[in-house]
Amino acid sequence: MIYGHVRSRAVCAAAELGLADMIGTGSPTAAELATATGADPALLTRLLRALVSFGVLCREPEVGGEGYGLTPLGETLRADAPASALPTALLVATTMAPAWERLTEVVRHGRPAFADVFGVDFFSHLDGDPWLRGIFDRSQESGLSLELEGLLQAVDFTGPLTIVDVGGGDGALLTRLLGENRRSRGVLVDLVAALPAAARRLTDAGLADRCELVEGDFLTALPPGGDLYLLRHILHDWDDASCHVVLRNCRRAMGPEARVVVIDHLVDEAEGDGPDQGGDGQWGALMDLYMMSLFAGGRERTGEEVADLLRGAGLTPVRTTPLPGGTGVMEARADGCPVETGGAR
Repeated sequence: MIYGHVRSRAVCAAAELGLADMIGTGSPTAAELATATGADPALLTRLLRALVSFGVLCREPEVGGEGYGLTPLGETLRADAPASALPTALLVATTMAPAWERLTEVVRHGRPAFADVFGVDFFSHLDGDPWLRGIFDRSQESGLSLELEGLLQAVDFTGPLTIVDVGGGDGALLTRLLGENRRSRGVLVDLVAALPAAARRLTDAGLADRCELVEGDFLTALPPGGDLYLLRHILHDWDDASCHVVLRNCRRAMGPEARVVVIDHLVDEAEGDGPDQGGDGQWGALMDLYMMSLFAGGRERTGEEVADLLRGAGLTPVRTTPLPGGTGVMEARADGCPVETGGAR
């Protein structure tokens, strides 16, 4: 565990060097990869050997044992891989790691380290760097690819519906949902910096006429009249007081039959009891430290903690559906509406 940071840096270095895309389906040697990347041949060879030991690369015997190939794990670092891990690795390499390195200061002083490192908060930093914003959006889209099937099974999206994507970013979620539901329309609400990418994505998908882009701050107000208000990985960026504001704004904008759907990592109450808890338990703990380092008040919550936030905003939780990897989908209606029974669809 102490040396885990070195393993992370090795994988991130592979991402920054573009090794997975250079290797592809071939079997290049270390010398060939050094020429292609401009890296020091001897030191790159040592990195490649480490990546073999980590299960990211493999040796190819048909090249006399000198060539390197991708394992199934390594394939996920290709830019064109389904749900590619490449953008997340690049995000960690360039932006996240410097804040994580100050975790002791975060715990000691009670404030996130990101602004201390970069001089501005996380999203302001993204908005000031178009390349980095694009990497972040691609990372979010990769995560969506892993969640989408479970989300479609957990929530009734049959239309016609007006789906309001709160903090919808580059429109990846709405694009997929509107593509699945031809009778529905969308409203994407986000700050101005996010809207051009969303406009391009929706236009490329032929959905621009079915989706309205609204410049707005979800801490101020939300467009009324939606049937479904989506908050995908929004609440975990904020402290409880801010979450109450966002959810109350949803409540004010909702009609009597409208729903709120929260998609976030839901920490199991039993998580953190030890390393034998399994991958999801450790993942929840890691993500909580991640949020602690980046956002003031940012945190992963248990299902009951999210339910309390919903109830405090005048919303009644009606269904919670766990997804693989620890993400959960929690659906709520306005107080006074009939509460549905039964499990996930």
